[in-house]
Amino acid sequence: MHVVERASRAGLVGRVIVATDDQRIADAVRNQGGEARLTSPLAASGTDRVAEVAATLDAELIVNVQGDEPLIEPSTIDAAIEPLIDDPELQMSTTSEPIVSVDDVFNTSVVKVITDSRGFALYFSRSPIPYIRPVERLALEALLRRDPALLSNYRKHSGLYAYRGSFLQQFARMEPSPLEKLEALEQLRALENGIKIRVVRVAHRSVGVDTEQDYEQVKRMIEENAS
Repeated sequence: MHVVERASRAGLVGRVIVATDDQRIADAVRNQGGEARLTSPLAASGTDRVAEVAATLDAELIVNVQGDEPLIEPSTIDAAIEPLIDDPELQMSTTSEPIVSVDDVFNTSVVKVITDSRGFALYFSRSPIPYIRPVERLALEALLRRDPALLSNYRKHSGLYAYRGSFLQQFARMEPSPLEKLEALEQLRALENGIKIRVVRVAHRSVGVDTEQDYEQVKRMIEENAS
């Protein structure tokens, strides 16, 4: 519901729907006044669930905000949508955030992204990208801890995607690609099929809930903001 509330505050979002294959989640959302749709339990990914619901909607643009991003900023959601409004040829966009922790560079739950000079994704990875060549035989982690300014070379992929509605249906029908299966990152399916993904740089840093430690950290942050 934190995600629902934040998505509802995005200026370019007209409707927020929780797509889930779990009746407990659907009930919880509806009990809090949100809109939820039950999707097929056979859906292989969140994108498949979103595509299933989107197929029933008359919407030109669809945003997939992942449910484990309770601190995502409404402005970040708007930033992902804007390129699709500005460029009718663009099919898919997302955002990236600063990485300020050496630990995040090596955290496989924190997905890193690198882009070309125009802001289009070159690659997404759970590994540190780019790899900075060793200096004085220092390992990468030691190098980053000695010179934190080098962290500016790294960007975290935010937990959301914006799609043109027609492309989302096409994307969901594509077979999982080799790199997608290796990294467990479905956006690589788009890159491997020659689809350009615009990556907008945002300043706000979100915290995804991928582990129990993440949950405790986010819970504490939400409680502190409420007090």
